[in-house]
Amino acid sequence: MRTAAFVLSLVSAFGAVKPVSPPGMAPSGPYTPGILTDDFLYVSGQGAKDAAGQIPAGREDQLRNALDNVRTVVQAAGLTMDHVVYVQVFLTADPDEGPLDAVFRKFFPQAPPARSTIGVAGLPGTPVEISAVAVRDRSRKKIVAPPGYPSEAVFSAGVIAAGRLYISGLPGTDPQTGKMPVSPDDEVRFALQAVERITKAAGISLPHLVFVNPYLTAKIPMGVMNKIYAGHFEFGNTPARATIQVSALPGGAGIHFTGVAVMDLSRRKAVRPKNMEPSPTASPCVFAGDTYFCSAKSGFIPGPRGGIYAPAVETQLRQTMRNLLDGLEEAGLTLGNVVSSNVYLDDINEFSRFNPVYAEYFNAPFPARTTVQQVAPVNRAPSARGIYPTLEQISIIAVR
Repeated sequence: MRTAAFVLSLVSAFGAVKPVSPPGMAPSGPYTPGILTDDFLYVSGQGAKDAAGQIPAGREDQLRNALDNVRTVVQAAGLTMDHVVYVQVFLTADPDEGPLDAVFRKFFPQAPPARSTIGVAGLPGTPVEISAVAVRDRSRKKIVAPPGYPSEAVFSAGVIAAGRLYISGLPGTDPQTGKMPVSPDDEVRFALQAVERITKAAGISLPHLVFVNPYLTAKIPMGVMNKIYAGHFEFGNTPARATIQVSALPGGAGIHFTGVAVMDLSRRKAVRPKNMEPSPTASPCVFAGDTYFCSAKSGFIPGPRGGIYAPAVETQLRQTMRNLLDGLEEAGLTLGNVVSSNVYLDDINEFSRFNPVYAEYFNAPFPARTTVQQVAPVNRAPSARGIYPTLEQISIIAVR
C-alpha cells in the first residue's frame, strides 16, 4: 500500500476532498481518476486500455482491463473492490451482459455492488467505460435484496452505504410473468415498481430518492415516461434527474431507472434557483446530507422564449455551466465543490473541442468524470425560431 500512502500524502493539503491519481494513469481530458471525500470515493469512467495503452479485441478482455483500471484507482485511495457500492457500465455494442457477468463475478465474488449497464453510441477512445462509487468505511456497506431477487445474482439490487441507498437499473418486466410487456406504459410502471421494491426492502420509500437516471431507448416515448413518473412524486419536490435516451439496454429493455436515495429523510432537501419554475419531473438539485446531486443541465436559456440559441458545442457548454452555477449558488456552493460529473455529448468527436472550455470552469484538481455519446448525432439545423438541438448535457455531484 505504499502507492496509496504516497498519493494521499501528496494531496493532504486539499483537505476533506482529495484527488486520487495513481502513478502512470494519465487522464485523456480535464478530470481526475478519483476524488475521495469524507465518506465516498468517486472513480472516473475507466476505459479498456492496458498499461501499455493497448485495447484488446475481445469483449471480456476489454471489460477486465476497465475493471482493472477501476481497481487501480480504488487501491490508490487505500480501499479495495469490496468497498465498491455502485458501478455504471457503458458499452458501444449490443449491451449483452453475458461477458460482463463473467468478468464481474471475478472482481466482485461476494457482496457485489449495485450496477447499471447501458448501450451507447460512442465513448472517448474506448469500446467500454466503467465508473464507480466506493464507500470509505466498509462496515457501513449493506446489501439490499427485495423478495424474489436471486441470491446468486451477479450484482446487488441495492446497496446501503454511509446513509445512502444505491439502486441498480432493472428492467420493467411483468412481475407476474417475468416477461417484457408490449405496452410502453406498462414497462415504465413495472420499472418504477422495481425501484419501489428495492427502496421498500431498504426500509424507505420513493420520496427518499435524491437522484434518478431514467435511461430509455427510442421505444419509450418521453411524454409517456414523464407522465407516469410524475405521478409517483410530490410536485416540485422530485429527485434531481438526468433523463438520457440511449442506444440500447440489456435484454431489449426500453427503460431502466437507477439512482440514489438518502436513508434519513430529514437529511434530504430539494433546492430550486429562483429563475427555474417548479417541475413535476425533476428538482434542479437535491441535498443528501452534505452531498448535493444536481440534474443534468444543457445550454438552455431559461425564461420567456427560452431555448438553445447557440449552434456550437463550446457556446452551449458555457450556458450549461451558468445553469449549473445557478443551482450551486442557490445552495451557497461553487464549482469548486463539484466532485464528480457525467457528460453526455451529441458527438464524441467533439470531445477535444469540449474539454478546453470545460477546463476553464474548474481549478485543479478537476472532478472525477465520465463522458459518453448516448445516441447517434442529431440533425443540427435550427428550428424556425432559431432554436438549436442539445449538443451536450452535464449532471454533477458536489460536496458542501
